[in-house]
Amino acid sequence: MRYPAEHKQHTRERIVRAAARRIRSRGSQGAAIGDLMRDLHLTHGGFYRHFDSKNDLLVEAFEEGHGEFLQRVASALQHAPKGGEVKALIDVYLDIEHCDNAADGCPVAALATELARHSPRSQARLAFERVLKARATELAKYMPGANEEERVRKTRMLMSGMAGTLTVARVLTDRKLRERFLDDAKKFYFDAVTG
Repeated sequence: MRYPAEHKQHTRERIVRAAARRIRSRGSQGAAIGDLMRDLHLTHGGFYRHFDSKNDLLVEAFEEGHGEFLQRVASALQHAPKGGEVKALIDVYLDIEHCDNAADGCPVAALATELARHSPRSQARLAFERVLKARATELAKYMPGANEEERVRKTRMLMSGMAGTLTVARVLTDRKLRERFLDDAKKFYFDAVTG
């Protein structure tokens, strides 16, 4: 039975979306191709009709996860009062729900430490760098600063700091301590960026 061309594209998108959630929650080592395909009711061999390697899927899944999370950030920025965008960005990123749900969250916080162990020229690390540069440029317009270079620098430091904070917060087992840690971090980053 032949499927229409859109079926193949739809299947590929399903694989990427599922992989994006799985690698954010379990890391790339926890996203075995066989398990992923079985959970989607697809064959393991069918994976290779869509991707040349697991690394190719990892790159697309990372970019997909980044796009999904940026939609949440964009919504927070859109609903922020004029001049309140930095606070909205910090609040949405360091939100306890974001902390508790890595599968739907920022792939930078979920995967940075793992990707640092990849070869410097790996496609996954290069994709990570592309995402960081694009995110800093895109969000810099909300940062205070004398010029674009300063705003981009502040954005890079803010985003990398918050990703690290989120990673540490996820390790904390006491929810009250985790919430207090995130609240303290929100104040710290807001003061650092705007002060």
